[in-house]
Amino acid sequence: MFYRSATTVALLLTTACLPACFETRGSAWMREPLLPDDPPSSESPAHAAAARSPSTPAATPPPRPTLASADDDAQVAASARSTGRLLGIFHNTYYSFPDEAEYSGEKTTIFDARCKPIASVPKAFHDRLCVQGSGRLADHRTVSFAKRGCDCAAVCPRSSQKICYEALDPARFPWGRGATGAPITPFRTIAVDTSVIPLGTHVFIPAFVGIPIPGGGIHDGCFVAQDRGLKVVGQSIDVYTGSESATAAWNQQVGTGTGLEVYVEDQRCGASTR
Repeated sequence: MFYRSATTVALLLTTACLPACFETRGSAWMREPLLPDDPPSSESPAHAAAARSPSTPAATPPPRPTLASADDDAQVAASARSTGRLLGIFHNTYYSFPDEAEYSGEKTTIFDARCKPIASVPKAFHDRLCVQGSGRLADHRTVSFAKRGCDCAAVCPRSSQKICYEALDPARFPWGRGATGAPITPFRTIAVDTSVIPLGTHVFIPAFVGIPIPGGGIHDGCFVAQDRGLKVVGQSIDVYTGSESATAAWNQQVGTGTGLEVYVEDQRCGASTR
């Protein structure tokens, strides 16, 4: 398999952790979807970091296997060099697509924006869905955020909000819907603060070059800004990984809160859509 050497990883991490790097390694921030007309959150990344418990353990990614040769090592190092414009060092988190089939226990009802019941689901699934924004029902339908402030909905424990959803065609939206209204794609979609990175922008993140993609393939570091999050504020990115197991796998490769260089206008990632 095609991996970077421990020496290259150390060099890349050293480059990423410049003085501007956020000291926020540990548990991920909660993500909440935004509608296009929603105001941005007033909570800053620094405030959110300070609010987390100081006892949260550091997440130290394990070393990756070494490459077969120095030539392979040099090739990965070269592919991680950007031809674009550096936006800065961004706080990084992950979000996923919970599957009802993986949950059980006490039930609660999720509703659409008119307070019409969509399905009765395990409460544990509801509590995960209301944080992640989209998910898959046991009958294989996709549900995605429609609006907040629904009197009929159960309270989301982590946000204290009442969220309503929309049932979507799973053939068109197999992994949910983003803030643009288009389908989102695991390992390509990122959620951003649109005052920093406009929706539709193609970005390059060197730290992900060479990372194995669950299911096959190696990542090239290219992503598209297709989503927003209530807690994604300022120089922050939330990487969409699809399944919760994939989120755990990638968090072991590039830890939450590492602080990553983000580039735009990199030739390999294509042009922005707006």
